[in-house]
Amino acid sequence: MSDPLTPEIQALQTSLAAQGVKYALASFADIHGMCKAKSVPLSHLGQMMAGSELFTGAALDGVPQAVSDDEVAAHPDPTSLTILPWKSDVAWFASDLYLGDKPFAACSRGILKRVLAEAATMGFTFNLGIETEFFLLRETADGQVIPVSDRDTLAKPCYDLQGLLDNYEWVTEIVEAMNQMGWDVYSFDHEDGNGQFETDFAYCDALKMADRLVFFRLMVKEIARKHGFFATFMPKPFANMTGSGAHFNMSLADIHTGENLFDDPSDIRGCKLSTLGYQFIAGVLKHAPAICATIAPTVNSYKRLVARGSMSGFTWAPVYVCYGNNNRTNMLRIPMAGGRVECRAADISCNPYLGAAMLLAAGLEGIRSGLDPGEPHTENMYNYSMAELAEMKISFLPRTLGDAIAAFAADPLSEQVMGSLMYKSYVDFKTQEWQEYHSHVSDWEIKRYLKFF
Repeated sequence: MSDPLTPEIQALQTSLAAQGVKYALASFADIHGMCKAKSVPLSHLGQMMAGSELFTGAALDGVPQAVSDDEVAAHPDPTSLTILPWKSDVAWFASDLYLGDKPFAACSRGILKRVLAEAATMGFTFNLGIETEFFLLRETADGQVIPVSDRDTLAKPCYDLQGLLDNYEWVTEIVEAMNQMGWDVYSFDHEDGNGQFETDFAYCDALKMADRLVFFRLMVKEIARKHGFFATFMPKPFANMTGSGAHFNMSLADIHTGENLFDDPSDIRGCKLSTLGYQFIAGVLKHAPAICATIAPTVNSYKRLVARGSMSGFTWAPVYVCYGNNNRTNMLRIPMAGGRVECRAADISCNPYLGAAMLLAAGLEGIRSGLDPGEPHTENMYNYSMAELAEMKISFLPRTLGDAIAAFAADPLSEQVMGSLMYKSYVDFKTQEWQEYHSHVSDWEIKRYLKFF
């Protein structure tokens, strides 16, 4: 027997059935920003939308519950409805986790919603665009991992048309799926690593963008798998190539008019950014080390955040806590057109809900406190010596996950944003990840030391 339906859910069910949908997914993001879900037949949509699907937190990474605790329930957001482009009889909904009749404090999506609500009390909406970089790869019979195209071998493959055309069938399938969902892709290209690609699509409000990123990673993996390849969102899969970023392009808009409050063509610093935008930057720079723990969340992330280390020379990844104009050697970049701030430290493995929450909270603090970030850096920051950087009082971003988590744990903003439950869980989980890596004896160590000593 079908569950009782509200008129709104009845209309949604009827619409989905007319589109051939048979099943619905109540999906939420775990601590890694990876999709977890239960599936229900469409006839039970009303039950699912009311929070019928329960999850045992203790069975999941970073969901701080004991095995004896009550399960958390997924409450789907109807506005996030997405029909799977590769499996059109299934509908996906981003969900908030509840414990009983209250939002679960350690829900990643809920954490971002709390900071967005804080921004709303200040009269702001937070707009966000995320540039998606990833590798499409295949495994050979002898276990090697290589680009899909055997012609994708250039030392400097960025924007290579031949490499793009060799992968045209599956890359355009991804792009067409994005546009089918209304994401408005305006550019895609072969990136700076062999087998690496980027898609750029329209910005939107931060919650919707975070939902889209977690779905994007799921979708790209499924489309690649269909073609016999695999996609990886590992930040730095190859030591001699650039890593995969997820540059966060951020701006605040007036909550009533939608006017971009970061835009100022008369900016005396020449970056076309408003005083509000500079205050936002100053807040992010103040908390940059702690923020790094969420936007560069893995051991591997910090092998991307180096000045050099790719066949084409510079990695284009930031290593210093500083900002500038269109210059890409800063952590925070103000693109040539102004009106927004790009965080270049974020990588494609991040949990976008947590990363966006930390960046926004830091920026709002900068605004409330009237902070100023000083003058922008227009020069190549990679060319300075350590002594010169020290004289300018420019510090490094964390060099390891261990450093980032220590900074995160020490910064009061972290617990303020995350809440005590997720704060402790994140620190404990990531500390364990770092300790396990640090204790691992690598092939590099064996080759260097085993017969040397």
